[in-house]
Amino acid sequence: MHPLVDAITLAAHLDDPRWIVFDCRHDLMAPAAGEALYREGHIAGARFAHLDRDLSGAKDGLHGRHPLPTRDAFAAFLAESGVDRDSVVVAYDASNGLYAARLWWMTRWIGHADVVVLDGGLGAWTRAGLPTTATIPEAKHADIAVGTALVTLVDTGDVEANLASGARLVLDARAPERYRGEVEPLDPVAGHIPGAANHPMALSLEADGRFKDAASLRAAFASTLGDRPVATVIQSCGSGVTACHGLLAMEVAGLPGAALYAGSWSAWCADPLRPVARG
Repeated sequence: MHPLVDAITLAAHLDDPRWIVFDCRHDLMAPAAGEALYREGHIAGARFAHLDRDLSGAKDGLHGRHPLPTRDAFAAFLAESGVDRDSVVVAYDASNGLYAARLWWMTRWIGHADVVVLDGGLGAWTRAGLPTTATIPEAKHADIAVGTALVTLVDTGDVEANLASGARLVLDARAPERYRGEVEPLDPVAGHIPGAANHPMALSLEADGRFKDAASLRAAFASTLGDRPVATVIQSCGSGVTACHGLLAMEVAGLPGAALYAGSWSAWCADPLRPVARG
């Protein structure tokens, strides 16, 4: 299944009970805003997935601002939302796929392959003249088992070990000014993991928030990766959210197989003894 779906195709499947839609809107500076907007209006039938409550686990000071929940906990959330092994899971947001990509990656993390992101998000939906509703769908419990992960995950120990070996390339998906350490609005330390290369999320998007075509995405990643094999790439960001967008872009480009550093910069900089690069 292609990882993206366009608004017209999604609209044609809204009456299909196999298609389960999630609204992932979020604002890091106002965590309640996304759910408030959802209640004002959303794609018909969409459930809400909150980044902090549903797509993250409890913070422990070691694993970043948005640590992953357990796979069982996330599978339970999907099941409570009506997802079973035959479902097509659809995620959207109003941030060019930034938060929807987190749900996309996590769904594949529990072994469910049929998951897509609405290309262009809610903006593409409304520009197509498609309606929204304030009606909250009734909860419909289903069953979904945790299976073999379809994605690769690394932890801080793996990234630390790579400082010496240099066998893998960390791609930092944050904006260039955050990567360089010129500003840091969210974490206590500015900078990046030594040896990491910057490949900001914006490089993957058209002006309207849709993903660029596969050939353009491949060319952009080739410029950053050089001759590095995709299997040696680790996607990172601030807290493991934007990095999922980078992995989604690589999938659209036909470059699957890179890993996610879920803790990302917020986990790395939690220990003042870890080295920091700037510039």
